[in-house]
Amino acid sequence: MAQTVVRDRLAACVNIVPGILSVYEWDGAIQQDAEQLLIVKTTAERYPALEAAVRELHPYTTPEVLALASAAVSDTYEKWVKEGVAVRRSASSEE
Repeated sequence: MAQTVVRDRLAACVNIVPGILSVYEWDGAIQQDAEQLLIVKTTAERYPALEAAVRELHPYTTPEVLALASAAVSDTYEKWVKEGVAVRRSASSEE
């Protein structure tokens, strides 16, 4: 999933945090599963497409897709993220 969203320019970067243990209620029973947390860096403009891709790629019926606003982001990092998710125009589309 991480490689797909970066390749498709829906995210500039994905951090994969292993070793997450989630405890939650599902279908009336307490569940416990080992999971990995993905921290995905994107822009507000690309978020809808990113969410749609996660829903399509994720095996869960209800994957956790949570957007958090940044209190502050360095100018250089913000520029890098925007460049990373910018849709590239092909040479043929510029003609």
